[in-house]
Amino acid sequence: MQIYLDYSATTPTRPEAIAAMQAVFTQQWGNPSSLHEWGQRAATVVEQARMQVAPLINAPDPESIIFTSGGTEANNLAIMGVAHLYAKPQHIIISNVEHSAVAEPARLLELWGWQVTRLGVDGKGRVNPLSLKAALQDNTVLVSVIYGQSEVGTLQPIEELGNIARSAGVLFHTDAVQVAGRLPVNVKNLPVDLLSMSSHKIYGPQGAGALYVRPGVELVPLLNGGGQEKRLRSGTQAVPILAGFGVAAELATQEMPTETPRLMKLRDRLFAQLRDIPGLIPTGDCTHRLPHHVSFCLEYADGEKLSGKTLVRQMNLAGIGISAGAACHSGKLSPSPVLLAMGYPENAALGAIRMTLGRETTEADVDWVAMVLRQILHRLSPVELVVSR
Repeated sequence: MQIYLDYSATTPTRPEAIAAMQAVFTQQWGNPSSLHEWGQRAATVVEQARMQVAPLINAPDPESIIFTSGGTEANNLAIMGVAHLYAKPQHIIISNVEHSAVAEPARLLELWGWQVTRLGVDGKGRVNPLSLKAALQDNTVLVSVIYGQSEVGTLQPIEELGNIARSAGVLFHTDAVQVAGRLPVNVKNLPVDLLSMSSHKIYGPQGAGALYVRPGVELVPLLNGGGQEKRLRSGTQAVPILAGFGVAAELATQEMPTETPRLMKLRDRLFAQLRDIPGLIPTGDCTHRLPHHVSFCLEYADGEKLSGKTLVRQMNLAGIGISAGAACHSGKLSPSPVLLAMGYPENAALGAIRMTLGRETTEADVDWVAMVLRQILHRLSPVELVVSR
C-alpha cells in the first residue's frame, strides 16, 4: 500500500494534461514565433493556454498572464523586474516566512545596497497588517508577502495587506503558488499587482509557471532576446508544457467548488486523529489555512536520532510519502527558518513534518496514515513519554 501525501511539493500530471501535451508533440510542434502554418498552430496553443490559466485567478485580460518556467522564475521576475526599474537602491518589504524564491532575491538586493524590511509573524505565521503600515517608507517600491505558506499552511491577510500597499502607492506582489487552483482567487477585486503561479502544483507538468502582471505595471525583463511574452520573458515558449498547464488550470477552476471542501474535510480529519499524541504540535493557523495542508513539529526532536527527516524516512518505509521542514546542509540539519520566525525552539523546528493531500487522497488513506504515524512515534518516543501515556 502506497500513499502519497506531498502534494505541496508536486502533483502527478493528470491524464488530460498529458493527452494535450502528446497532441502538441505530434501535431502542433512548431515555433510559435514563426509566421507559417506550423508556427501559427503552435501560437494558437500558447494563446489557448493563456486563456485557460487566466480564469484560475479571474484575470479579465489573458494578456496579463506571462508564462515562465515555474513559480521560482515568476517570483524572481516580480522582485527583480521591479528592482531593475530603479537606478539607485530603494526599499522593499517582505515577510520573514517567504519561500526562498522571494527571500533569496531580496537578500541579493540587500547585497546591492537595497534596504529590505522583513515583517515578523505571530505564532501562527500570520503578518499583522499594522506592521506593514508601520514599515512603509517614502522610498518603498514593492511589498511581497506569500499568500499561502508552504511549510505551515497559513494564509496571509492578502486583501488587507494589498489595500495598505495600494493606499501608499506601492506595488504589491504575492506568491500564490500554493493557493492558485486550491482556493478561489479573484484579481479583479484583490489588490495585487503581481501574482505568481505554478503548473505542477495543480496537476500540470513541471517546467511551467506564470506571473500575473496587472495592466499598466512595468517590469524590466530578466531575460533578453526574442521578446516573447510581451517582451517580459524572452525565449521560445515550451508549447507542449504550456498546453498541459492550460488544461490543468481549466480543470482546477472547474473542480475547485467540490474539491476544496473535500480536502478541507480530509485535512481536519487527519488533524483530529493526531491531536492527542504527546509532543506532536500542530503548526500554522487552523482557521486561515490551505485546504489540503497538515503540519506538525515534534517537541522532543533532537536533530540527531529523531527529527522530521527521521519521520520522513520511517513513513517512507511504510509506503507513505510526506516531507520535513528541516534542511540538510553538509550533513548537518538546519531548523526550518519559518518555524524559528514563528517562535518555535530549535529542537522543535528540527522536528517539523508536513502532510499535504490531493485528488487521490481518501478517508481510508488518512486513517491509515494517522495509524502508521502514531505507531512510529510510539516506537521512537523517549522512554519518559511512553511511560507517561
